[in-house]
Formats: sequence, structure tokens, C-alpha cells
Amino acid sequence: MNSRVLRYAFLVVLSVPLVFPFLWMIASALKLPGDVLASPPQLIPRDVTLDNIRDVFTFQPFARQIYNSLYIAVLVALFTCALSLLSGYAFARLRFPGRNVIFFLFLSALMLPVEVTLIPNFTLMKDLGLADTHVPLLALPVFGATGVTGIFLMRQFIQSIPVELEEAAMIDGMGRARILLILILPLTRPMLGTIGIIAFLYSWNSFLEPLVFVNRSELYTVPLALTALTDTSGNPLWGPQMAATAISTVPLVIAYLVARRQITESLAQTGVK
Repeated sequence: MNSRVLRYAFLVVLSVPLVFPFLWMIASALKLPGDVLASPPQLIPRDVTLDNIRDVFTFQPFARQIYNSLYIAVLVALFTCALSLLSGYAFARLRFPGRNVIFFLFLSALMLPVEVTLIPNFTLMKDLGLADTHVPLLALPVFGATGVTGIFLMRQFIQSIPVELEEAAMIDGMGRARILLILILPLTRPMLGTIGIIAFLYSWNSFLEPLVFVNRSELYTVPLALTALTDTSGNPLWGPQMAATAISTVPLVIAYLVARRQITESLAQTGVK
């Protein structure tokens, strides 16, 4: 019993540095403007107010901006999962000329910083008439580093599945498409959940790409919306920013709760149930 108490006490102590910033964020969202940066700092607000939350939706269309981030992140996650499943299966199972070379070129794309390809991508999107739209925010992660990471993870995961399962299915008359949908897809659900949550978080937290490709406030995503909460002098409005940040964490928590089982299973198994 004593050892269990010590373990729990140790875990509580370790969790303090992780939990305290969230508590401070929530407390600051409920403080008056003069109390946010008060000295000495106070975790518990002296006077609780909801004005910061109201101001977030008054200063700019924050509800619309949350919707922008949400639907973009969901689509990026879905497209990335689809591309990872198809491409990962092709690299893991199909034999075609230059397979290893093409896969190496895919992995080499991970070594390129986003800043290196940003100007060419912006020029391309501008020439296509897609600047100041959400299309670049959808396409670039799927066909960029996020998609390549998903393909790599899926390829490694599928290679851990015994090929004898597919050979038995082929003997029964199943083709590649049916094998992929009926056999491989259910086995790769844990990895798809992991890839989906990685893509979702990448898209949700993306700041540089929206900053470059989006100009209108109604097209802003959450990271851009947070930086726009400033006064006339350009100084941050800490109360509304803390309130907006607290609100923006809700979809992330929901996404994790939905996908946590798949993430755990992907780390605990090799693909065979």
C-alpha cells in the first residue's frame, strides 16, 4: 500500500508542470484585464468575469474561425489516412520497378524544411488562382511531410502483417482491392487512428501556411485568430487570448478521446489480432 501511495504521489508531482499551464490559462481567461499580469501573480481570480469569452466572439468571427480549423483538420486527417493506406500498401506488398528508389525519395522530402518549399508552393497556388483560399491548407499537408510520415508508418505497419494471410485470401479468389478493404483495412485501424490524430494536430496547430496563404479574417484558422487579438497599438489582449486558447483546446481533447484507443493499440500490437 505504501509503495502504491508513493507511486501515485510521484506521478502527481510529475503532472504539475504539465497541468499548471492549463490551469493558469483557464484562470487568466476568467480574470479582469488588470489582474492577468498582476504582481504578485494569482492563480485564483479575485473577480471572475466572462467578458473575455464574450470579447473573443465580438472582436472577430471566432466561431467561423474555429469551424475553419475544424473542417480543414478533419479533411486533412481523412485524406492523409486514405493516401497512407493506399500508398503504404503499395510500397509494402506490390512489386514494381523503382519501388525502393521512389520510397527513398518520399523519405528524403522529410528532410526539407517547410520554409524551403513555401515560396514555390505559394507561386504555384497563386498561378492556379487558389491563393487566399483553404485549398493550400488542405493539399500541402496531405501531399507534404504529414502525408509522407503517414505513408512511412503505414508501410512499416503493413510489413508486420504476415503475408500468408493475403496468400490465403488470394487462393480463395480475392483480388488486391478486396484484400485491401476486407483484410488489411480492419487490421490497420489502430495505425490509421494514429496517423489521423497526427495529421489532425498538425493541421490544427499550423500557423505558417495560413499566415502566407490566407488574408481575409473570415478565412482565418485558430492560430491566426489568436495572434489577431490585439489592441490598437498591436499589444496582445491577454484576457481574450487566454479565453480563445482555452476554447480552442476543446476540439483537441475530443479528438484525443476519440482516437486514444487506436493510438494505444497501434503501439501495443503488430497488426495481427
